Order: sequence, then structure tokens, then C-alpha cells
Amino acid sequence: MDPEVSLLLQCPLGGLSEEQVRAELSPAYDRRPLPGGDDPITATWNARRQAQPWLFDAPKFRLHSASLGSPDPGGPCLKLLMGLTSYRDFLGTNWAGSAGRLRCQGKADWGDAQAYLADPLGVGAMLGTSDGCFVFLRRSLKVAEAPGLIDVPGGHPEPQALFPGESPRHEDLPEDLVVRELFSSILQEIRDEVNLPLSALSRPLLLGIARNETSAGRASAEFSVSCSLSSEQVRTLYRTGGLEAHESTDIIFMESRRVRRLQEEAEAWAELCPSAKGAILLHNLVQARTS
Repeated sequence: MDPEVSLLLQCPLGGLSEEQVRAELSPAYDRRPLPGGDDPITATWNARRQAQPWLFDAPKFRLHSASLGSPDPGGPCLKLLMGLTSYRDFLGTNWAGSAGRLRCQGKADWGDAQAYLADPLGVGAMLGTSDGCFVFLRRSLKVAEAPGLIDVPGGHPEPQALFPGESPRHEDLPEDLVVRELFSSILQEIRDEVNLPLSALSRPLLLGIARNETSAGRASAEFSVSCSLSSEQVRTLYRTGGLEAHESTDIIFMESRRVRRLQEEAEAWAELCPSAKGAILLHNLVQARTS
């Protein structure tokens, strides 16, 4: 396994639909205040904003843990325990120079290496075209994470999509709508980053959850999404520019057979950011199980 990525959970069969996922949202699943107070987070945020003034803070969902079970006659069910966090706290914990020490301290104090970390839940997609290719994006040099590397389309589910206008509280966010936002957010990210119409996209299937070990174990839910358009049609739409076109500089297509063995190509694999590696690993595991 690549040291930059680990797999927290693999979903069974070909992936789980929205109806097979449950969420429990509670302040008990928020990060713990830092030992000695959160002033270091403020200092880190202020320094990052000075260097990159285009950064902005926003609420995010925090993944505390995930577990598979079969409580429903309909099949396997995934339960997500989730809290609230923010992008500011993410940069001040997961991306801080003290992140390794915080993981050790969390393990010692709470039996949980992630206890003091923001751990905002990301989303990513293995987006397949109608002619058997997968879509990847070259990240802009101006993005805060993994600049210049190759990624899958993705981003974050947004609490403010469910409670716009101000900072939401746990009680403001119905848990069924949290799951809906998790699944719909990946389609919206594809629309905004690749400039594809939602009508061309299938319903997402959740492949599993991967951890980015370069950002202290931050989790990302990785999905499978099919597109009814060919790679050339996708390329044409991408080049006309979407709402988040500034986040990437190029679109890349890889045939599915190459993706299955991409880890064997050392140079190409090294160009991928951890979220893309996690999505590919989960996709390949699902393919190996179903073939």
C-alpha cells in the first residue's frame, strides 16, 4: 500500500446507494479542543490567509467513524458518525506542523489518533465516460492542497447547502438530508469542475472511504459515477469552463484497463494526489471482487 493513502472502509458488492447509508450527527463527534487552547489554529489560519488571501473559511462535516452492518432486509448498510468542523480548523490541525504530535496526543488522551484533528470529510469520484475512460484533472498551482498534481473530480459536502446564510448547528441538519448532501455533492462537484450537466450523470455509488495520510488521515468518501458522454464530448465541455474551472488546468483521460494497473507505473502513480490514489484503489478492489 502507498504510504500516502490508507483505506478506512471498503463497501460491499459494487458500492452502496444513498438508501443504504445512514448518518448520525452529534457534537460528541466534533474534534476535541486542543490541549492548551485553539490559539495555534488562529495563528496558522492568519498566516495562510496572508500568503493565500483567496482562501475562505466555511463549515464542513467531520467524519468521526464509519461501520458496516446489515440491519435492513434490503442489504448492507453503512453508518456514519459525523460532527461539524471548518476549513480553518482543517488547515490549523491536519495541515499544521504539529499534526503528527496531535495524533500521538489524541491516541494517548482519548484512544483516538484523530481526536484533535478537524478531519473534514471530502468526496471524490471515479468518473467513467461512455467510451470506457476515466476522468482526471490536473490541479491548479493556486489551490491549497496538492497543487499541480492529478486528482479525481471532488470536493466537500457542505453543511451550508442544508442551512444557508449562517453557521449551522447540529440540530439544524436533519440526518437524512446530510446523507443526501453527501451523495449529491459529488455530482455538483463534477458539474462545477468538469462542466458536465447533471442529466448526463448516473446516481453515485459509494465505493468506500480512504484516508489521506499526507494530511494526517483526513477521510474522503470515494464514489463511482457514470457519464453518458464520450471522452471527446467531456473534453469539449471542460474547455468551455465551469464554475470551478480555476481549480484545474487540464483534463486527462485514462482507459479503464490502464487504471487497473496504474500503481505499477511508478512515474504516473507519483503524479497522483492521495485522494486520487484512494479512489483508484477502491475502484480496483471493487472491480476485482465483481469480475
